[in-house]
Amino acid sequence: MRPAYQELYAAHLFTLQQRTKAVLARENLDALVIHSGQAKRQFLDDMDYPFKVNPLFKAWIPVVDNPNCWLIVDGVNKPKLAFYLPKDFWHKVPDAPDSFWSGFFDIQILEKANQVERILPYDKGRMAYLGEHLEVATALGFSEINPEGVISYLHYHRAYKTDYELACMRQANSIAVAGHNAAKASFMAGGSEFDIQLAYLAAVGQSENEVPYGNIIALNQNAAILHYTALERKKPNQFHSFLIDAGASFHGYAADITRTYSFLDDEFAALINAMTDVELKLVDGLKPGIKYPDLHIEAHQHIAKILADFNFVQMSAEGIVDSGISRTFFPHGLGHHLGLQVHDVGGFMADERGTHVAAPADHPFLRTTRLVEASMVFTIEPGLYFIDSLLADLKDTAHGKAVNWDKVAQFRKYGGIRIEDNVIVHKDRNENMTRDLKLA
Repeated sequence: MRPAYQELYAAHLFTLQQRTKAVLARENLDALVIHSGQAKRQFLDDMDYPFKVNPLFKAWIPVVDNPNCWLIVDGVNKPKLAFYLPKDFWHKVPDAPDSFWSGFFDIQILEKANQVERILPYDKGRMAYLGEHLEVATALGFSEINPEGVISYLHYHRAYKTDYELACMRQANSIAVAGHNAAKASFMAGGSEFDIQLAYLAAVGQSENEVPYGNIIALNQNAAILHYTALERKKPNQFHSFLIDAGASFHGYAADITRTYSFLDDEFAALINAMTDVELKLVDGLKPGIKYPDLHIEAHQHIAKILADFNFVQMSAEGIVDSGISRTFFPHGLGHHLGLQVHDVGGFMADERGTHVAAPADHPFLRTTRLVEASMVFTIEPGLYFIDSLLADLKDTAHGKAVNWDKVAQFRKYGGIRIEDNVIVHKDRNENMTRDLKLA
């Protein structure tokens, strides 16, 4: 029996064709030409940076490691794929297309990258180039390069995941959960950040360049650095806490999962449990018809109650939110769209024309303001941190008097807490892909 995602691929392509047909008619175009991208040479060197494929390309084809490919789609005819397959004895060349997806495309092989000029029509006036290499598009004669109307339409609709995409994201979560379990075991065995990273990558079977983003592996106070990626080789003198924000990729789709652990069964462990309860309540609150910023504000209310209950702030939960104190301890957004990209596109769009809906002024780091609808996938990731610079700013305000600074000082060694799950919104329920895989 073929895997579920393979069975669902034809319907996925049909959806992409329908979207393409609609946007071409709206924008008075004949076709989209989607470039997988090109390798980028390191400055003053003879090696390339790790290749990252154009997300608009991998939406159609699960090929994430091959530059110089081109896809021509018009929403009606069989899509054409120019697949780069050079003669090269210096490097590993890609395998010829022979997978579950290849029969859906009219495939031509490119032995040299510049041969694409022979495949593309001479008159490209009604064809739109989609990709990052603008100088290549111009040299090939494109006048329509990443037209805003096309990009906005595709980005808006990418928020609605097909069944194939959901199947791929479930698989990405399954891979990532294996990594998280291995990372926790390494932490409890006294591993360094670097040791934990190696254990994670071995468990997921992916390299640092294959996982969807740079893993955050933070011990102790390093957990207060929101995007910490330094990976200390030396083990700390004492183990207090471990925050891991790490994902995995499957056919170009991302998982993005965070957990926090205490080395001992102490008050910080109780604080983690309280934050986990909050995170699960917020997952339950993710429903079609709500505005994502409303759920973000609800997160502040829950976190404010924790700050009061644990005696970090001697003020009512309502006062902690109204005064802005909660933003010191929870300075980032509640979550974001997830899919082909970790921070997937379309989060600030009110419609397929790309009408922008800004984040609330008091919450500028929120990554989506979109109305929640069925078939969307979100992360839910509330946090509570002890960040020195933000705490110093708070201490200089009138509200600083309400903070129990002695208690805060005791918890600085833990850095902070973030709990993150990946959630599919269905019409009548939520599917927590991460918790369904038994990651506590």
